[in-house]
Amino acid sequence: MVQRAGGNIQRAVGLFFARQQMSSRLSGYAWEFNLVQDKAKNAWCMPGGKVCVYTGILPMTRDESGLAVVMGHEIAHAVANHSSERMSQQLLVQMGGAALSTSMARSPQQTQNLFYELFGVGSQVGLLLPYSRVQESEADRLGLIFMAMAGYDPRVALGFWQRMAASQQGQAPSEFLSTHPSDVTRINNLKVYIPE
Repeated sequence: MVQRAGGNIQRAVGLFFARQQMSSRLSGYAWEFNLVQDKAKNAWCMPGGKVCVYTGILPMTRDESGLAVVMGHEIAHAVANHSSERMSQQLLVQMGGAALSTSMARSPQQTQNLFYELFGVGSQVGLLLPYSRVQESEADRLGLIFMAMAGYDPRVALGFWQRMAASQQGQAPSEFLSTHPSDVTRINNLKVYIPE
């Protein structure tokens, strides 16, 4: 099922990029779809197209369409170059930290510590976390498009994410401090994306 859903979404991604005249962005992808015996409710896709689904998420997906929600989302992260964007963001933060360090070199240690702490919190909450939430929403939207193009009903995404939310009751941090949109935000966004 992982192989079949992955192949269907791979073909849809190829068609999507061809229609956008951006097929060259997929060069170098060596698609691979793997199922790993692990209780984690997780899946991922590396930038080159290696997809890994953990068996722990299968009860949440329930069927091939639910699996397509997960795989479409993870593949969307890869083809949208989110990992490269995250590395660029981290590099900018590191450069900002280095600049702060240089500018604060002659300040008292207590002042330096305060500014470093403020910089760390500010860059995390003000830049990295919000940008990560944007990437998650983009992966949700593109994943729905890919799964629909592959012949799966994107409306099943609502049920999948509702089941995921129910399985994590009380464990998720506040959206403000999270890399992911809140369950409510994600589900509301999906309702907007599905008609597209």
